Amino acid sequence: MSLTGLFPSPLEGRDADETDVFAPRFDAHGLMPAIVTDTGSGEVLMLAHMNEEALRLTIETGYAHFWSRSRRTLWKKGESSGALLTVSEIRTDCDQDTIWLKASLPHGHGACHTGRPTCFYRRVEGKAVDALRLTKD
Repeated sequence: MSLTGLFPSPLEGRDADETDVFAPRFDAHGLMPAIVTDTGSGEVLMLAHMNEEALRLTIETGYAHFWSRSRRTLWKKGESSGALLTVSEIRTDCDQDTIWLKASLPHGHGACHTGRPTCFYRRVEGKAVDALRLTKD
């Protein structure tokens, strides 16, 4: 079983690749990355982390929940800002150690805490490591 017993124990090798059993694999800290994309456009909105409870709440409520590594607490994305992420689809990768949420935001809200549509609003530009710059969209 998983750390709290919410999910089945992770499978290994080919079994993990081909199974129809959802058995998420959390890291040593009890977390897994969660990529969030816009349901309509496919644009990457954010990357966050989920623990078992965040994943369970996301599945049960249809709203994205995450684990804040800095605050060390569970949070429902958009609970205070109104930018709730409504999840339309949940996917996992081949070895079930990453989650992909396809989600939508209320009109006029961004996924980023800065208010931007995506957290990935800066490009890394340059050819030399010591001369890289960030350029905003």
